[in-house]
Amino acid sequence: MTLNLEQIKEIIPHRDPFLLIDEVTELEPGVSVKAKKYLKPDEYWFKGHFPGQPVTPGVLMIEMLAQAGAVCALSLPENKGKIAFFAGIDKARFRGQVLPGDTLELSVTITKQMGAIGFGRAVATVNGKKVVTGEISFAVADPK
Repeated sequence: MTLNLEQIKEIIPHRDPFLLIDEVTELEPGVSVKAKKYLKPDEYWFKGHFPGQPVTPGVLMIEMLAQAGAVCALSLPENKGKIAFFAGIDKARFRGQVLPGDTLELSVTITKQMGAIGFGRAVATVNGKKVVTGEISFAVADPK
């Protein structure tokens, strides 16, 4: 299953400028997801991080992975219309710089689900090279 930007917005509540994934290339609801973020040279963070040497902040790459994981969790029929709150990151490692023009490939596999709480293994790559790895956790809840 693949999803374009409009279909992603039907699943997760994030919107510009904080919707940080561009497309989903593979999705098995509640199990795994692969998504992409195309790092355009005019992304808002490049202007200040760092002037003259733009680099994507690690915390934003973690958020990109979390949003991909949210698509995976919230694409289950029982979670339709809910929100996945980011609950934690463990063992995060940043292994390379992500620059303007790069395509960040995001992969999340749900490893455990206990009621509303879930855990996933997250990996981001550029041209097949791992640039971010970590273990994320989330909580699924009804919106207020």
